Amino acid sequence: MRVIETLKTVEIPEDVDVKIDGRIVTVRGEKGELTRDFSHTAISIYLEEKTITTQANWPRKREAALVGTVCSHIQNMITGVTKGFTYKLKIVFSHFPISVKVKEKTVVIENFTGERSPRIAKIMGDTKVAVKGEDVVIHGINIEDVSQTAANIERATKIKRKDPRVFLDGIYVYERHEGMEE
Repeated sequence: MRVIETLKTVEIPEDVDVKIDGRIVTVRGEKGELTRDFSHTAISIYLEEKTITTQANWPRKREAALVGTVCSHIQNMITGVTKGFTYKLKIVFSHFPISVKVKEKTVVIENFTGERSPRIAKIMGDTKVAVKGEDVVIHGINIEDVSQTAANIERATKIKRKDPRVFLDGIYVYERHEGMEE
Protein backbone atom coordinates (compact mmCIF):
# COMPACT_ATOMS: atom_id res chain seq x y z
CA MET A 1 0.00 0.00 0.00
CA ARG A 2 1.39 3.41 -1.01
CA VAL A 3 1.57 6.40 1.29
CA ILE A 4 -0.58 9.39 0.29
CA GLU A 5 2.24 11.92 0.67
CA THR A 6 5.78 12.21 1.98
CA LEU A 7 6.72 15.55 3.52
CA LYS A 8 9.90 16.95 5.10
CA THR A 9 10.90 20.46 6.17
CA VAL A 10 14.14 22.40 6.64
CA GLU A 11 14.36 25.40 8.96
CA ILE A 12 16.08 28.51 7.55
CA PRO A 13 18.31 30.51 9.97
CA GLU A 14 17.86 34.28 10.33
CA ASP A 15 21.05 35.25 8.44
CA VAL A 16 20.27 33.13 5.33
CA ASP A 17 18.23 34.13 2.27
CA VAL A 18 16.59 31.37 0.21
CA LYS A 19 15.00 31.84 -3.20
CA ILE A 20 13.09 29.08 -5.00
CA ASP A 21 12.32 29.40 -8.72
CA GLY A 22 10.44 26.26 -9.75
CA ARG A 23 12.82 23.54 -8.55
CA ILE A 24 15.96 25.70 -8.63
CA VAL A 25 17.04 26.57 -5.07
CA THR A 26 19.40 29.49 -4.36
CA VAL A 27 20.83 29.92 -0.85
CA ARG A 28 22.70 33.11 0.10
CA GLY A 29 24.59 33.64 3.36
CA GLU A 30 27.60 35.42 4.84
CA LYS A 31 30.16 33.08 3.17
CA GLY A 32 28.66 33.17 -0.32
CA GLU A 33 25.88 31.89 -2.56
CA LEU A 34 25.00 28.38 -3.75
CA THR A 35 22.50 27.41 -6.45
CA ARG A 36 21.25 23.90 -7.15
CA ASP A 37 18.84 22.57 -9.76
CA PHE A 38 16.44 19.85 -8.57
CA SER A 39 14.34 19.84 -11.77
CA HIS A 40 15.22 16.18 -12.43
CA THR A 41 13.28 15.13 -9.31
CA ALA A 42 9.54 14.41 -9.24
CA ILE A 43 8.92 16.32 -6.00
CA SER A 44 7.56 19.74 -5.05
CA ILE A 45 9.63 22.34 -3.17
CA TYR A 46 7.87 25.20 -1.33
CA LEU A 47 9.15 28.21 0.61
CA GLU A 48 6.93 29.27 3.53
CA GLU A 49 8.41 32.14 5.59
CA LYS A 50 11.38 30.51 7.37
CA THR A 51 10.89 26.87 6.31
CA ILE A 52 11.45 24.93 3.10
CA THR A 53 9.05 22.05 2.51
CA THR A 54 9.72 19.18 0.12
CA GLN A 55 6.78 17.00 -0.77
CA ALA A 56 5.87 14.05 -3.00
CA ASN A 57 2.23 13.05 -3.59
CA TRP A 58 1.49 9.34 -3.99
CA PRO A 59 5.21 8.56 -4.01
CA ARG A 60 6.82 5.34 -5.06
CA LYS A 61 9.78 4.17 -3.01
CA ARG A 62 12.28 6.23 -5.06
CA GLU A 63 10.29 9.49 -4.87
CA ALA A 64 9.79 9.06 -1.11
CA ALA A 65 13.56 8.64 -0.69
CA LEU A 66 14.21 11.72 -2.87
CA VAL A 67 12.25 13.92 -0.45
CA GLY A 68 14.80 13.25 2.31
CA THR A 69 17.73 13.50 -0.11
CA VAL A 70 16.68 16.93 -1.39
CA CYS A 71 16.18 18.12 2.22
CA SER A 72 19.71 16.96 3.07
CA HIS A 73 21.15 18.77 0.04
CA ILE A 74 19.36 22.00 1.01
CA GLN A 75 20.54 21.64 4.64
CA ASN A 76 24.14 21.18 3.38
CA MET A 77 23.76 24.33 1.26
CA ILE A 78 22.57 26.29 4.32
CA THR A 79 25.44 24.94 6.44
CA GLY A 80 27.91 25.78 3.66
CA VAL A 81 26.89 29.44 3.32
CA THR A 82 26.86 29.96 7.11
CA LYS A 83 29.83 27.90 8.36
CA GLY A 84 31.57 26.23 5.40
CA PHE A 85 33.30 22.83 5.30
CA THR A 86 36.90 21.79 6.03
CA TYR A 87 38.72 18.55 5.19
CA LYS A 88 42.22 17.82 6.49
CA LEU A 89 44.54 15.33 4.81
CA LYS A 90 47.82 13.93 6.16
CA ILE A 91 50.87 13.40 3.93
CA VAL A 92 52.33 9.98 4.80
CA PHE A 93 55.64 8.64 3.49
CA SER A 94 58.30 6.22 4.70
CA HIS A 95 61.36 6.74 2.49
CA PHE A 96 60.85 9.23 -0.33
CA PRO A 97 59.64 12.64 0.96
CA ILE A 98 56.50 13.68 -0.90
CA SER A 99 56.34 17.27 -2.15
CA VAL A 100 52.86 18.79 -2.53
CA LYS A 101 52.23 22.12 -4.28
CA VAL A 102 49.11 23.96 -5.38
CA LYS A 103 49.24 25.34 -8.94
CA GLU A 104 46.11 27.20 -10.12
CA LYS A 105 43.28 24.62 -10.17
CA THR A 106 45.46 21.53 -9.55
CA VAL A 107 47.44 19.92 -6.74
CA VAL A 108 50.84 18.66 -7.92
CA ILE A 109 52.30 15.71 -5.96
CA GLU A 110 56.01 15.22 -6.67
CA ASN A 111 58.47 12.47 -5.69
CA PHE A 112 55.68 10.07 -4.71
CA THR A 113 57.46 6.74 -3.98
CA GLY A 114 60.43 8.13 -5.92
CA GLU A 115 58.55 8.55 -9.20
CA ARG A 116 59.98 11.06 -11.65
CA SER A 117 56.72 12.30 -13.12
CA PRO A 118 54.39 14.26 -10.83
CA ARG A 119 50.87 13.10 -10.02
CA ILE A 120 48.13 15.69 -10.49
CA ALA A 121 44.78 16.07 -8.70
CA LYS A 122 42.08 18.49 -9.87
CA ILE A 123 40.59 21.13 -7.52
CA MET A 124 36.82 21.33 -7.96
CA GLY A 125 34.77 24.56 -7.99
CA ASP A 126 35.72 27.43 -5.67
CA THR A 127 37.51 25.18 -3.18
CA LYS A 128 40.65 26.53 -1.46
CA VAL A 129 43.60 24.18 -0.87
CA ALA A 130 46.55 24.99 1.41
CA VAL A 131 49.61 22.88 2.26
CA LYS A 132 50.77 23.34 5.86
CA GLY A 133 53.77 21.12 6.63
CA GLU A 134 52.51 17.51 6.75
CA ASP A 135 48.86 18.56 6.29
CA VAL A 136 46.75 19.54 3.29
CA VAL A 137 43.76 21.68 4.30
CA ILE A 138 40.77 21.96 1.94
CA HIS A 139 37.89 24.34 2.64
CA GLY A 140 34.94 25.81 0.82
CA ILE A 141 31.19 26.37 0.97
CA ASN A 142 30.06 23.55 -1.35
CA ILE A 143 30.42 20.18 0.43
CA GLU A 144 30.41 18.28 -2.86
CA ASP A 145 33.32 20.28 -4.31
CA VAL A 146 35.32 20.05 -1.06
CA SER A 147 34.83 16.30 -0.66
CA GLN A 148 35.49 15.58 -4.36
CA THR A 149 38.74 17.58 -4.20
CA ALA A 150 39.82 15.52 -1.17
CA ALA A 151 38.90 12.32 -3.01
CA ASN A 152 40.87 13.43 -6.10
CA ILE A 153 43.99 14.02 -3.96
CA GLU A 154 43.59 10.67 -2.17
CA ARG A 155 43.04 8.85 -5.46
CA ALA A 156 46.05 10.52 -7.10
CA THR A 157 48.31 8.85 -4.51
CA LYS A 158 46.85 5.36 -4.88
CA ILE A 159 49.54 2.69 -5.07
CA LYS A 160 49.00 0.06 -7.74
CA ARG A 161 50.65 -3.34 -8.21
CA LYS A 162 52.19 -3.34 -4.72
CA ASP A 163 51.07 -4.74 -1.38
CA PRO A 164 48.96 -1.98 0.31
CA ARG A 165 49.81 -3.37 3.77
CA VAL A 166 53.51 -2.67 3.20
CA PHE A 167 53.47 0.45 0.98
CA LEU A 168 51.42 2.89 3.07
CA ASP A 169 52.66 6.08 1.38
CA GLY A 170 49.95 8.50 0.28
CA ILE A 171 47.76 11.41 1.29
CA TYR A 172 44.80 10.42 3.47
CA VAL A 173 41.76 12.26 4.91
CA TYR A 174 41.94 12.23 8.71
CA GLU A 175 39.47 14.94 9.71
CA ARG A 176 36.38 16.64 8.29
CA HIS A 177 34.11 19.16 9.98
CA GLU A 178 31.87 22.17 9.54
CA GLY A 179 33.52 25.58 9.72
CA MET A 180 36.33 27.06 7.70
CA GLU A 181 39.92 27.37 8.87
CA GLU A 182 42.27 29.76 7.15
